[in-house]
Amino acid sequence: MGVREREFVASLESLPDIRSFVLEEDGAEGRLPPRRAAHMDVAIEEIVVNICSYAYEIPPGRLTVRVEESPDAFSVEFLDNGVAFDPLSVDDPDVSLPLDGRDAGGLGILLIRRMMDEVHYSRKGDLNSLRIVMTAGGR
Repeated sequence: MGVREREFVASLESLPDIRSFVLEEDGAEGRLPPRRAAHMDVAIEEIVVNICSYAYEIPPGRLTVRVEESPDAFSVEFLDNGVAFDPLSVDDPDVSLPLDGRDAGGLGILLIRRMMDEVHYSRKGDLNSLRIVMTAGGR
């Protein structure tokens, strides 16, 4: 338990290493119920793919991942110095519409919002900070 932090190249090739750092290092995956670990895995992939694909005008940039564990919560913060973008400011897509009647995008952050107990975005100087949290008594 405690805080771990590591910097990665913000490229899709780093995804397995980021996933391993968050979920496997220090046995974190084993401390989460299987369903919650699967939700965290999906959230990690969605966030990392979006940062790698859209944050940097000239890729690849850097991505810092900070994991914080306590008896009450498991949180992961993703920090990048790419283009400022608050994914929480985007309206949820209307999933009641047929696929051909919807704008592209938005499903990833919708999934993250529904699977995590908390999702926070802030701009810290030149850094985007997206923090996802699972609480001990959560979903």
